[in-house]
Amino acid sequence: MIRVAILGATGYTARELIQLLLRHGEVEITAITTRQEDQPDLGSVHPQLAGRLDLPLENLSLEQVAERADCVFSCLPHAASAESVDQILTAGLRVIDFSADFRLHDAAVYEKWYGVDHRAPGRLAEAVYGLPEFFREDIRGAQLVANPGCHPTTAVLAVAPLLKAGLVAADDIIIDSKTGVSGGGRTPQPVFHFPECNESIAPYAVGNHRHTPEIDQVLSDVGGQATQVVFTPHLVPMDRGILATIYARPVGNASENDMMAQLRQQYAAEPFVRVVDHLPATKNTTDTNFCDVSVRVVRGRVLLMSSLDNLIKGASGAAVQNFNLMYGFDETTGLL
Repeated sequence: MIRVAILGATGYTARELIQLLLRHGEVEITAITTRQEDQPDLGSVHPQLAGRLDLPLENLSLEQVAERADCVFSCLPHAASAESVDQILTAGLRVIDFSADFRLHDAAVYEKWYGVDHRAPGRLAEAVYGLPEFFREDIRGAQLVANPGCHPTTAVLAVAPLLKAGLVAADDIIIDSKTGVSGGGRTPQPVFHFPECNESIAPYAVGNHRHTPEIDQVLSDVGGQATQVVFTPHLVPMDRGILATIYARPVGNASENDMMAQLRQQYAAEPFVRVVDHLPATKNTTDTNFCDVSVRVVRGRVLLMSSLDNLIKGASGAAVQNFNLMYGFDETTGLL
């Protein structure tokens, strides 16, 4: 059994992670932490977990965490995670980090987009980006895995195979993404209040969303040429899920069938990417670790569509998938 600790266990992604790990079979959850002074009962924070995990939420020191665990899932916020992760790695544990603190290769890029100094820039070179479909072998031996953002996962899984095959242009990619309210996390903000978001759809962070450089970086790494995507997210009044529609310019004379064939070839052996003939929809991927992708060619443009559950394949499910690779378990353990 692998002993695991979860830092910052009061949020939505931590709740999903605990539910997945409880059915894993090869995991013992030994510590769940909170920075809240009152240290609430787990069942009061996450009623779905009442009676299922006999552990208190504790404000533990990192030394105490290191004594109890072999692997740490850090669900701490951006900027707050890096310093803790650095200390945990120094103690010899393996880490899967949910924040953006180790996703970008360049500390200067991180500091530009997140507006804070990076607290552990020396660790960036050893971080492995946790997208198994493209970085599986690196993940297996990693000490530090940077769990991907939900929007980048949705977009990259759709676009990367065609970009890698030279079927779409790298300099003309537009990503229109719709996301549920849980993507904003559990900390209350006015825009996520029911009267604000119900029966409404609205773009946000136009031109400056923090996932933009992450999408560019991963597409450039996989496709072998620099991209500069235009990414616009929209908030829609549903609890969870992402649907991305991506517009790209075709290169050469490949048909829609050729592009579908390329997607099927890329993902033929992948357990959690489904290339579908129908149009993807969030309802088809809710509460699963699947990402559904498809493609159409319309009036000389390539339209790629991709859907997933932002809390599972976009966060906690991906983390468990990465954990399975790191420890040599079947990649689907706890996820099907």
